Amino acid sequence: MKKILLVTLLFVAAIVTFQACSKDNNYNGGGSSKLSIYLTDDPGSYDAVYIDVQEIQVKGGSDSSEDGWQSLSLTRKGIYNLLDFRNGLDTLLTSADLPAGTISQIRLVLGSNNSVIVNGIEQPLTTPSAQQSGLKLNVHATLQAGIEYRLWIDFDAARSIVHTGSNKYMLKPVIRTFTEATSGSVKGIILPPGAHAWVYAINNTDTVGSAIQDTLTGAFRINGLGTGSYSIAIDADSAGTYKDSVITNVNVNVGQVTDMGSITLHQ
Repeated sequence: MKKILLVTLLFVAAIVTFQACSKDNNYNGGGSSKLSIYLTDDPGSYDAVYIDVQEIQVKGGSDSSEDGWQSLSLTRKGIYNLLDFRNGLDTLLTSADLPAGTISQIRLVLGSNNSVIVNGIEQPLTTPSAQQSGLKLNVHATLQAGIEYRLWIDFDAARSIVHTGSNKYMLKPVIRTFTEATSGSVKGIILPPGAHAWVYAINNTDTVGSAIQDTLTGAFRINGLGTGSYSIAIDADSAGTYKDSVITNVNVNVGQVTDMGSITLHQ
């Protein structure tokens, strides 16, 4: 049997707070709520990035003990290609009915079949021993009876993979999480579609999210953005055929999609 690795989640946003009301600090008997967790991806310059999802666990209450962890049934246990879920796409990992109340932590358990394909060659993704210690994410999610809460686990494929000096690849997950109740989106179409452009949403100096232009339609979408004003930076292809572009003062509001329309790159 292959060893199961409990992977440390290095989150850009370490605390996720759901907007709901509860009088208790733990699960309670006041009915049930549904928690749905999705997997999505910030892009990386690889042919494929495979992660072996084995388990998702949640913990009720606010104590720091190892008691109270509950394993959620996965929609599909096994290997997922992160690059299948770029540009606003996602996949449902689990949807479970839980007692109303507080969830304090969540953690992701990965198996050992993690790999990356670089220039057509598959390379194993090793996990540093420090990331096998079971560090957990504090989420402080208050589940209200009768309401479905949706949480996205957004891997940053580019920053989650480290290419070492010994020509090995290591998995150090850098993950951003967001919910419908606390985020908005930006979308648009970059012309021409063949520009192979990368798109970045920047708040002040912080790159919050990114996407790659669809090569057939030119469309892009960046989810999980908080309310605020963003600069949308477009990094055109490295061949220098098209010029890079930055569009400032793009406003994002929670629960809304800001449509930037068509953006034409110049040569």
